[in-house]
Amino acid sequence: MATTQRPTGTAQHQPPEREHLRGRLGVPHLVFTVLAYNAPLAVYAGFLPVVIAFGNGQGAPTTFVAVGALLLIFSVGLNAMSRHMKSPGAFYSYISAGLGRPVGLAGAFTAFLSYVLITIGAYAYGGIVAKALVENLLHGPELPWWLWCLVFWAVVSVLSMLQIDVSAKVLGISITLEVAIVLAWSLAVVVRGGPGSHPLDSFTPTAATSGSVPFAIIFGVLCITGFEALAVFREETKDPVRTVPRATYASVALLATLYTVGSLVWLKAFGVDGAIDAGGTDPSGSFTGSVKTYLGSVFADLVSVLLVTSVFACLLALHNIASRYVYTLGEDRVIPAALGKVHPRFGSPANAALTVAAIMLVGFAGSAVLGIDPLTVYARAQAVGAVGIIMLMAATALAVVVFFRRHRELDVNLWQSLMSPVLALAGLATAWYLAVSNMDAVAGSSKGEATLFLVLGAVVILAAVGLALVLRRLRPEVYRRIGKQDV
Repeated sequence: MATTQRPTGTAQHQPPEREHLRGRLGVPHLVFTVLAYNAPLAVYAGFLPVVIAFGNGQGAPTTFVAVGALLLIFSVGLNAMSRHMKSPGAFYSYISAGLGRPVGLAGAFTAFLSYVLITIGAYAYGGIVAKALVENLLHGPELPWWLWCLVFWAVVSVLSMLQIDVSAKVLGISITLEVAIVLAWSLAVVVRGGPGSHPLDSFTPTAATSGSVPFAIIFGVLCITGFEALAVFREETKDPVRTVPRATYASVALLATLYTVGSLVWLKAFGVDGAIDAGGTDPSGSFTGSVKTYLGSVFADLVSVLLVTSVFACLLALHNIASRYVYTLGEDRVIPAALGKVHPRFGSPANAALTVAAIMLVGFAGSAVLGIDPLTVYARAQAVGAVGIIMLMAATALAVVVFFRRHRELDVNLWQSLMSPVLALAGLATAWYLAVSNMDAVAGSSKGEATLFLVLGAVVILAAVGLALVLRRLRPEVYRRIGKQDV
């Protein structure tokens, strides 16, 4: 296939001024990033009991098995296509190559906005858990939630500008502690027993289809995300062709296993009715209380501390992902080129990281100035952002199909190029439809607010498509850069 020579080509011959991001990330580092993004301890304390209480109750473990299988199938086509994507733009690159530059740019803007919203929500949650830790466990001063957000923000902003290896080490330590505590609690419940029934009862058709299956599916998908963004770290990995796919599969499998086991343990520790009651009234408090019952007060206090470090690790992972979206768009000159510069010493997207930090500061500080309750910020920002990610996954699955139909010369099999992405598209499109149809329940908002969220999302998409069309007409050299479609 003929290629067009561009002043800042991204294929085999780079001009002297073009610098790559630097790092030597391996599979464990990327897996830690995905685990940090999902904050497994926070999921155990918050999301799992909510899926049980408001989803399909005893059938929650089946939901996580099904969602894990769906996302593994999605990963097949994603990884097959990633071998032919030279840009660390993830959704941006995939959708551009498959569905065209205007749709690809809309995907980039939607992805960035989604990650920003998820991050702002995480800041709000971080303020809540840090405030609770200082006041209740440490008996410290009563300070506003946003002040603790500011502490998180300062540390995360500095680390996000350093070489990615530094962040990876920090994430690795935090995630190891998180996983250790949830496994210790799970093992204690299994060994000592509880009022719950036999685990296999959760996998019967009656249990799997009980309660609100759509709600369970939506939140099940929301619990296993972040893996789709690993491609943004391609330039910073030792061997991206092998490392990124392996980390993707490992992340999805590990998260699905953790949450399947976690939901089974919740049901065992509390019993079906008790788990539903606990998840519907005080999930975090019930989890901490259960840890105290099975492991003792020291471990319960440790959970309170690790919830704070869990949110910190999540924020660092999110900052790194969002920064690399800004970096890629800057490198493509869609936004100011300075944002696509690499730090000469750290090999990081420092300018992009600073920009993301400024946006986050405005986000949570603005919420505080407006007097919005942090729980409201957390629930709505995270929900809207996650629904955007599900939509982008569905669009990417479609892009994989179209891409390989156009490039039949590429060495892929039918399962990779057609069957797996079509199956993933069907499942993800269904999940997205369920989320949009129940947006008020997902975001914990009124129907009017839910409609406003969807309208604003549509405006962002249309604005991005419009910008791409303007660039095609007025700045064709920039338009050609969109998505770095180097096949």
